[in-house]
Order: sequence, then structure tokens, then C-alpha cells
Amino acid sequence: MSTTRTNRRRFLQMTSGLAVTAPYFWSSRATRAESANDRFNVAAIGVGSRGAGIGHQAGNLGNMVACADVHLGNANRFAKRYKGKCAVYQDYRKLLEREDIDAITCGTPDHWHTRIAIDAMRAGKDVYCEKPLTLTMQEGAQIMQVTRETGRVFQVGTQQRSENNAVFLKAVAIARSGRLGTKLHALSSVGGATSGGPFDRQDPPDDLDWELWLGQSPLVPFTPNRIGWNFRWWLEYSGGQVTDWGVHHTDIALWALGGDDTGIVKAAPVEGEFHFPLGRELTRDTLLGRKPFEELPPSYNVASRFRVDMQLPNENEITLFSGGNELIISGDDGRIRVNRGGLTGRPVEEIEADEQQREWLDEEVRKLYRNMPLTGHMGNFFHCMKTREKPISDVWSDCNSVNACHMANISMLLDRPVRFDPQAYRFVDDSDADQLMSRAQREPFGTDV
Repeated sequence: MSTTRTNRRRFLQMTSGLAVTAPYFWSSRATRAESANDRFNVAAIGVGSRGAGIGHQAGNLGNMVACADVHLGNANRFAKRYKGKCAVYQDYRKLLEREDIDAITCGTPDHWHTRIAIDAMRAGKDVYCEKPLTLTMQEGAQIMQVTRETGRVFQVGTQQRSENNAVFLKAVAIARSGRLGTKLHALSSVGGATSGGPFDRQDPPDDLDWELWLGQSPLVPFTPNRIGWNFRWWLEYSGGQVTDWGVHHTDIALWALGGDDTGIVKAAPVEGEFHFPLGRELTRDTLLGRKPFEELPPSYNVASRFRVDMQLPNENEITLFSGGNELIISGDDGRIRVNRGGLTGRPVEEIEADEQQREWLDEEVRKLYRNMPLTGHMGNFFHCMKTREKPISDVWSDCNSVNACHMANISMLLDRPVRFDPQAYRFVDDSDADQLMSRAQREPFGTDV
């Protein structure tokens, strides 16, 4: 297979003037007529681990008619639940040829999200895609463009917007109300990444199409440490904990601090607070194409620890940190703490002690959720497929969130602050940062649109 790098000039021309806040184009045309039992036909692509989880969620709400996974063992295990009613494919492109499928879930490793989502939308399917939505910032521009062109309903799997007893929605409502002050800071603690390697070459399992699994990424020998949960620790396939867990809390932080429509405009690494196991220079120069990929050892290479300060256009700030697992939002007038275990802080206690304040908060949560039923994240996706509304985790807000995490990685790779112009969709006077917005891609699996 030959290797190609997306033409940077073409990409910048394509995205010039493309604001991440560009409006959705929502088709008034409903999706394919629902089946006789009033349920959508759905298919699941990538059904190992988390992909199986979201696939089964969709299967509980719709008719699961097909699944695809480059590892046939995963696909066969997933399909077994549906007792012969779920067809099995190894190549997702064959699945997308079916005209009876209304929507797909995508639970593949990150480097496949954009290609599969674009292909599915162009095939007329609505999409539920796991987070982090993209591998690079360039992919964000591409996926927004195709979502706009096709008008498909697209839900991203940042489910903290819908679940966990609405504690994250309550945190957003409190922060946006001004109760904590007008100048806010969020500490997004998401834990560190795993280090390991170099790993020995092995033969791939017989039921795994290894070259298809690699997709757009470099063609390398198989090791079990590249697949399953551990794909997250390779920059070829993911952004490490910075994007994997970082996008969850950073998504809520941006929403709470008034940046869900704008994203961030600056990312600055804190000196001495980040570490790349293979060394920053080697990792950076390989991604920039200054060193051949073959010189990168077969070892985990994402940042294992990190601390990056990020600034919003409104001058509120977020710190992304490899600490525990929580989001702390503070201002001159108060501080709250939220994670999937609950919401705490004096402002929360004051609201809980007053019935009128509790009613106020419940009403603010309903407004944040745009008065849609709070029936879980997959439930919101199915609701929006019927109504053609914008889902609660839409492409535009989620690209702002994951781009903040991508910018954090870029700033650490360059070991300096980077500034971003969201209207031009490029960095300010920084050719290296612009180049890190994309990756070398292997034909024919690249994500050019």
C-alpha cells in the first residue's frame, strides 16, 4: 500500500472561514420508513467491548439487523444475542450497501471513526459514534462538512450530557447561572495513560483482518498490545487519556464555561508536567514526517502524564490534568465538584436546602436539554431520529470539545503554547501546529472528502 499525506494547502483552503459554530443543516425528510413494529432498523460497526455495549443499547431500542467487525470473533459473539436475525460482516462497507438500515453505531478504535461515519452518512444512515469523535482536527472539519451536506442525525457518545442522574447537567446550569462568579476556571482531571513496550511481533489471529484494522494508519506488524483496550496508548490510533477520558470532562467544562459553541483559542503545556515515554522530540518529528515511522519503536507513545492550561474566547480557563477523575469548577463566589459519583459543593448544598431553588435547577436542566425527554444518551439519539432534532451531543459542540484535547496534545508535542483561530480553522502563525492537525494516511482508507 502506498502512503499519502493530505495536501495541507488544500485542507486549509477547504476549511478557510469554516467556523466550528456553523449551523447544522437539518433535513426535513424523515429517515427511511420505520418497520411494521414501529422500530428503526439499526446496525453496529465495531463490536468489541464498548462497541458491543452501545450496539446492544441500540438493539434494545431498534431492530438489530447487522453487525460488522474486522475481528470476526467479536462480530459472531455480538450477533449471537439476536438469534439469527443479525447478519455478520467483516468489512463494514458491505453492511452499508444495505438499504434497509436506518442508522449505525460506531464503536471502533478512534482512527476509524471519521471514515466510517462519513461513509455511513453518505449511504443515508444516521450515526451514533463513540467518543473521541476524531483522531485529528482535520477530521473534525471533514465530518462537520459531510454532516452539513447530508443532514443526517449524528449523536456523539459523550454520554455525561444525558446520564449519571443529570449531575453534569446540574453542574453546567449552576456554573452558567453566575452563582460561582463571572470569571470561571475548570480543572478537568482524567487520569494518566499506560506505558509499555517495546512489544514483540506476532501473527494476527486467523479471524482478524489486520490490514483492515490498521486502516489509514501505517502498515506495521501485529502485536496484541495494539488492539483491544490498549489501542488508546498509540498516537497512530488515538490521543491517549488526553482525548479518551479528557473529552468527557472537557466537554462538560466547555459547556459550563460558555465555550461549547466556540471551543478554546489557546493551549499551553505546564513545564515539567508532561511526559512522552518515547521522548517528545522523536514522537513529534515522526508525526511531522521528519523521521521515518519505522524509527518509532513498537511501544506505547501517548503522553503518560500531562497538565495543559486552555483558554476560551471569553477568557474563562480549563486545566486538563492527569490527576484523579473529576471536574472542579470554581470562581470568586463558589466552587463545585462533579464526577459520575455525584455533585458536591456549598452552592449545591444551598440549592438542595431550598425547594424553590431545587425547582429552579430542575427547570434549568430541562432548558439545557432543550426540553427533550431525558431517556438516556441512546434514547436521545432515537428520539432525534424520529423528530429530526439536533441531538444533545451534536457534531459541532463535540468537535469543539475533542479539538481542545487535540490542541492539548499538539501543545505538548511542540512544548510551547499554541493559539487557534476558530474562524479560519487553523493555528495562528504556526506551520508545525497546522501540520499536526492531520496525519499521514494510507490509501485507500484515508478520510479526504
